[in-house]
Amino acid sequence: MNDFFYDIGKIKSLFYRINNEHQKINIMNSIESFEKDLSFQVDRRRATVELIKIISDLWYDKTVELILFRNQLLDRNVSEILSLMEYAKEFVQKPISIFDTVEIARKIKDLDLPPSKIDLGKLNYVYHLTGKKDIGEFVAEKLSDAKKTNGFHPKDVILYGFGRIGRLLARELMSKTGKGKQMRLRAIVVRGEITEEVLEKRAAMLRNDSVHGNFSGSVRADFKNRCLVINEIRVLLLSAKNPEDLDYTSYGIDEALVIDNSGAFRSEEALGRHLIAKGVNKVLLTAPGKDVPNIVYGINQKKHDPIETDIFSAASCTTNAITPILKVINDNLGIEHGHLETIHAYTNDQNLVDNMHKKYRRGRAAALNMVITETGAGQAVSKAIPELAGKLTSNAIRVPVPNGSLVVLNLMLSNPTSKENLNALIKKYALEGELVEQIRYSLNNELVSSDIVGSSEPSIYDSAATIVSEDGKNAIVYIWYDNEYGYSHQVMRLARYISGVRRYTYY
Repeated sequence: MNDFFYDIGKIKSLFYRINNEHQKINIMNSIESFEKDLSFQVDRRRATVELIKIISDLWYDKTVELILFRNQLLDRNVSEILSLMEYAKEFVQKPISIFDTVEIARKIKDLDLPPSKIDLGKLNYVYHLTGKKDIGEFVAEKLSDAKKTNGFHPKDVILYGFGRIGRLLARELMSKTGKGKQMRLRAIVVRGEITEEVLEKRAAMLRNDSVHGNFSGSVRADFKNRCLVINEIRVLLLSAKNPEDLDYTSYGIDEALVIDNSGAFRSEEALGRHLIAKGVNKVLLTAPGKDVPNIVYGINQKKHDPIETDIFSAASCTTNAITPILKVINDNLGIEHGHLETIHAYTNDQNLVDNMHKKYRRGRAAALNMVITETGAGQAVSKAIPELAGKLTSNAIRVPVPNGSLVVLNLMLSNPTSKENLNALIKKYALEGELVEQIRYSLNNELVSSDIVGSSEPSIYDSAATIVSEDGKNAIVYIWYDNEYGYSHQVMRLARYISGVRRYTYY
């Protein structure tokens, strides 16, 4: 019996010793793995630093802009770019790495390219699909069409009005000035006397933004020369009561594009007053226009030749958000009829506290209430997609957030589908084709309005929220949009089209 207990004791002792050895081995493996992870992370960050330099060199030396699945890379830091790489891998379900991305960027730098916008994510994705081994040959082949791109002249731009959209447009124009071969912001026009105090306040409003953060560049007021100095480039600040009173040629500005974001002029006749001013040959309205082409860029801009047409409207932020998704669904599944409800951030035309207003409900405190109001987005869609005329009803609710909006589309389909097939359809268009700049396919299961602030695409499709009925005929989709930043990028895309500043693009 004693021998039995002695043997059991030896077995237990041996077991504990073996278990401790296993723990030691596990600890050593964990330390080794941690050291490997650290080393790999350092290599990734070094590669990203090199990528940042290539991005900067290409932009400032050759006016070649590199993006990653439509995400801006210029002026991004290491952590932001690595985060975008993780999004890219999840989005395309391919082993896209920073090391391959850097190698592709190196090969692009070696090429003689015209002003271009090239998506590194798409190149990386296609490279993995084709299985080509030589990255240099692959990049040269894919970008060979760049040599066929026609040249263009830089375009002077005048911002008429300097509110929410005007300041975002100024930020975008100045951050993308580069060597000045594309769109060049030359003047900003406001109402009222421009005193030294007013100029300083205008500079401060451009420099700081409660929603979009501080401007990444420099802004200072130069009262002696009546200008804002943005990134060390002088931009005139002019005052005018009437558009036709200005003579831009006296400031060395000619054949300019006026982007009217004042909200004061909406009709063809009113907007035509800009063309009376010396030095202007094109006008773009940042709101729905009357009797002028209302354009959702990516959808219907090619129906209007900018050589023959002088006045354009960029439609509304909501119209730009819903039209790309509606086009994809209508082209592939057909839409019998539907309703859209816009849950929109409050805007400057609402009251901060309860007060008189020409609209009943908009007089109530914007930051305290959900406010039902109207929207013309349902009818406006038909200007870009005529087949949908009379098929959509619409309404809007203003809610207590300063930016970031949502549209709920409730659609009856001609051809039945499923949630999986509908999501796959939208994802395809977000990855390839003519709407890649307009549609972002969100993989986030917990997307909220603050998450989409700063998104350059006008339509963020919430794939997790999609609902399709059992018979497949009724689909409810949720489309987020940054009603300021995303819309401003659509305005800039249309502005480049109108101005003939059309770079070679690879998406």
